[in-house]
Amino acid sequence: MNIFYVFNGDADGVCALHQLRLENPETVTLITGVKRDIKLLDRVAATAGDHVTVLDISLDSNRKGLTRLLQDGAIIEYFDHHHAGEIPQHDNLTTHIDVSADVCTSLLVDQYLQGKYHAWAITAAFGDNLTHKAQQLAHSAGLSAADSLRLGHLGEYLNYNGYGDNLEDLHFHPAELYAEIKPYTNPFDFIEKSSAFAKLASGYNDDMARADSLQPFASDEYHAAYVLPDAPWARRVSGIYANKLANANPQRAHAVMTPNHAGNYTVSVRASLLNPQGADQLCLQFDTGGGRKAAAGINHLPMSALDQFLIRFQEFFHG
Repeated sequence: MNIFYVFNGDADGVCALHQLRLENPETVTLITGVKRDIKLLDRVAATAGDHVTVLDISLDSNRKGLTRLLQDGAIIEYFDHHHAGEIPQHDNLTTHIDVSADVCTSLLVDQYLQGKYHAWAITAAFGDNLTHKAQQLAHSAGLSAADSLRLGHLGEYLNYNGYGDNLEDLHFHPAELYAEIKPYTNPFDFIEKSSAFAKLASGYNDDMARADSLQPFASDEYHAAYVLPDAPWARRVSGIYANKLANANPQRAHAVMTPNHAGNYTVSVRASLLNPQGADQLCLQFDTGGGRKAAAGINHLPMSALDQFLIRFQEFFHG
């Protein structure tokens, strides 16, 4: 029997994986990619009796691969919080799916493990920009404001590492970043002892300083849209910068568009934090779009479709 863990390369996917692997440190095959490389089940070569755990990638986007694996006799456990569509009913499929706006995959894993590695789940919630939820959980766990802030920074840095058009844009391959985290049951030990944390912090601060100098492409009371330059640093910060804008201006919806290697735009959309819904519905109107209610994206928006997207963006979030 082979065991596969398939996980999104962002903070939520990595922290979900880490919690489950702390509990079950058996020999496994890891399959991951950049944050937007979500059709990961197409890369799984499992056969009858093999176990596949799926973390933080949309079931709807992986329906073809999931159907194939179930037909081949694989046993699948699926944790996720993205748009799922119709969930197949199959004896070999167990799902833990909740698309509520204040849930992330690591929190579902945390619930499954009865809070055994709770600080890593809080870290992931911060990384997934569930800031209010993460702060509530940190307070309930008895963490000081200073320690809550430290987990917030860690979550942001882990999430930052997942963005990029390809693996070459990243500071760490997500599987390598997990290997750096793997020895640490406590995230505060990782913060204090790991050189990987220092590298991510330095890269994050340098890249965000560049982003902070940008002016919006279009903005009003209810929305703001930014077009980033065609550069690796811009591809790394695209989603993180969208999160920062959303937190700084909670009354606005935000869109951040970054040129990618295919000659299209990669788009990150954040709904207003005062009404965190609709981002997925907007992005699903475009090919390669998807996500969740509060935060969604489009992997490949043709440059010729930019004006059409901006019109729909403004119509969708009109106050």
